[in-house]
Amino acid sequence: MRPRPDEHQLIQRAQQGDKEAVGMLYEAYVQAIFNYVSYRVESDHVAEDLTAEVFVRMVTGLSTYQYTGAPLGAWLYRIAASRIADYYRARKHMREGEIPENQATDDTDPFGKIAKYEERARLRKALRTLPEDYQTVLILRFMQHQTHAQVAEAMGKSERAVRVMQHRALKALAKALGQSGKSRSYLRGEE
Repeated sequence: MRPRPDEHQLIQRAQQGDKEAVGMLYEAYVQAIFNYVSYRVESDHVAEDLTAEVFVRMVTGLSTYQYTGAPLGAWLYRIAASRIADYYRARKHMREGEIPENQATDDTDPFGKIAKYEERARLRKALRTLPEDYQTVLILRFMQHQTHAQVAEAMGKSERAVRVMQHRALKALAKALGQSGKSRSYLRGEE
């Protein structure tokens, strides 16, 4: 998540109303933000809605955004974390483990599709039991494949703090999943 060499210029153009620049910033970050959100909520549909809200906030907040040299993505991850928190505050109840009626099917292996969905739902449920910082570090490191330096920058922490947090988060996730040892196999971000 290093800033692109021309990111500062893109931000300036976007702040001046250049729709092409806004589109380029969107394209640069939309998949990473969606992936981050999708592991924090129960369905891809909710993740799509929250991701859209993140980018609406990006567009409305660009006029006051101050470029600091950090990638725009660091700001977008903070917006995403805030939207996720708002989403859960607004929810009255949560139904775990249900497969949505609009779930896409794979007729070549329907049982494999169900097993994969159930495994992802189990991971999402376990991740939601962890503190927000733990969720963020695991998602950015293992699902977004970011380096410790990139995660540190996005979270506003030192690399050492991120490494320690990652270790503790993995142990907490293993406990939440009812396993001993490292749980990195759950964190590959593969669909």
